[in-house]
Amino acid sequence: MVENEAQTKMSQSRRPIILVAARYEEGHLHKTEKLAPNECGATVFIDAILAAGGLPVQMALTDDEDVLDQYVELADGVAIPGGPDVDPKLWGDERPYDESLLCHVRDACEVPLVRKVVEADKPLFTTCRGTQVLNVALGGSLDMDVPSIPRRQGSTSHDHADLLTRTCHEVEIDEGSLLARASGSRGYCVNSAHHCCVKDLGDGLVLSASSDDGIPECVEMPGKRFVLGVQWHPEYTWEKSEEDFNLWKAFVAAC
Repeated sequence: MVENEAQTKMSQSRRPIILVAARYEEGHLHKTEKLAPNECGATVFIDAILAAGGLPVQMALTDDEDVLDQYVELADGVAIPGGPDVDPKLWGDERPYDESLLCHVRDACEVPLVRKVVEADKPLFTTCRGTQVLNVALGGSLDMDVPSIPRRQGSTSHDHADLLTRTCHEVEIDEGSLLARASGSRGYCVNSAHHCCVKDLGDGLVLSASSDDGIPECVEMPGKRFVLGVQWHPEYTWEKSEEDFNLWKAFVAAC
């Protein structure tokens, strides 16, 4: 009886393992030597997962299918953060694009990772670039220049590019959506720091929120346990925004 109680208590206190896709920073010079690139994560992203009750585990950047399979098997859920642009060639756009804005190492890791997580029906939460990867991995495309997208008639046009630590525009959330349930809101003010966004939706994804000037802000996948991708950065605002902290808590709860 004592052993069973101990096992139950241990199970109740166990934090779910949240696999965090790594960001990538090129190596820099130290005196006369070039140091190795860094595979890292933003502390705000890690802190949000910890505060919500998860156990964040940073993964290695790899395109090894066997390694990715083991990571997905290990994880109770997966979180993919923001970062550089996704290569337009991944959805067949062969027009020249600024290579300095891309990260092929992350593309090669995250695209197959997303597909494996969705196939395994593990909870998946993505922000900014992560949401764009989610859409592309499932066969969708991106608009690579948000400033040029026509805005909703009569609305105030937002920059969408420069604010991380404070909110700057409203999002309008579809009733009954995962986002509405997870955030506890049908609309609230979020931060914004992106110049790309979802265009043609990937297989199985639906758009569940837009900014008040009409830019796509959230995709999700009905029928899966928890697949939620937001265009903003709730890792920077969770301490001040109840709705954004609710997203992290809902994700960890799903895990």
